[in-house]
Amino acid sequence: MSWTISENSFWGPLDPAADAGYDEDRPKRKGFFTDTSICIGCKACEVACKEWNDVPADHFDMTATSYDNSHSLNANQWRHVAFIEQPKRLGDQDPGLRGTAGSVDLGMPAMGPQGSESPEDKPDFRWLMSSDVCKHCTHAACLDVCPTGSLFRTEFGTVVVQDDICNGCGYCVPACPYGVIERRKSPDGAKNVGIAQKCTLCYDRLDAGKVPACAQACPTQSIQYGDVEELRERANKRVETLHEAGVMDARLYGNDPHDGVGGAGAFFLLLDEPEVYGFPPDPVVTTKDLPAMFNRATAAAATLLAGAALAFLGRRG
Repeated sequence: MSWTISENSFWGPLDPAADAGYDEDRPKRKGFFTDTSICIGCKACEVACKEWNDVPADHFDMTATSYDNSHSLNANQWRHVAFIEQPKRLGDQDPGLRGTAGSVDLGMPAMGPQGSESPEDKPDFRWLMSSDVCKHCTHAACLDVCPTGSLFRTEFGTVVVQDDICNGCGYCVPACPYGVIERRKSPDGAKNVGIAQKCTLCYDRLDAGKVPACAQACPTQSIQYGDVEELRERANKRVETLHEAGVMDARLYGNDPHDGVGGAGAFFLLLDEPEVYGFPPDPVVTTKDLPAMFNRATAAAATLLAGAALAFLGRRG
């Protein structure tokens, strides 16, 4: 879905770092392209994120409904690998997951070249695995509503929480259209309890010219880091490759700068509908209508003021 852009809009295509006031010497916008078609669910990204960012290593309990033991993105889980089991056969086509540019041959079952398995040998289900993360939106509602300025836009176009400024008000939590940001509630003794927490895209590593910890640890290059524009081109080529291989369900999510959040800094290649992965199908920045609401409130206030003035003058007359 595309949206009409107006002056002073809180949504639509733009360079978020330039919009935040960084000069022409700023670096190119950085982000993630997560190719779920080659994610093996190893959760190395989760471990690397926790280790580098000192995120509490709790919340690892089996749910009895999935092999996923980290449940969802939250204040103590800045990367989350979802395990989605579907009663759907992979099919006879070459899935395009082996021997393609950027992929790694892991010898995984049901991923071999066409004809390597008979239809009877193929399982009657498939796994969809995806490493989710903060989207670092072009228009970030969490940043828009923050009353203290603890959320800020970096020179890389990412969105970061400053722990020492956040007062834990929680306004950012319902503002996020993806349900990413959350206040840390536990465990006892952990730092930043009560403070809003989410992925920083390893801002400290970016500032030192290094790759974010999750992308560095990913063994299959499912998580790819780089310039957002270059990643979008790479993602489009990957979809074309999968379509040519017969994987027609492959599609991109969050890469369109004309969508409801102006495009995401972290976007995904999916093998099914976004809802299957727990993503909203058409996310819209929740502050999109603030300018129009402000204009209407101003007009209403002016009307009330004019009415009060007329009533006062009428009484004096």
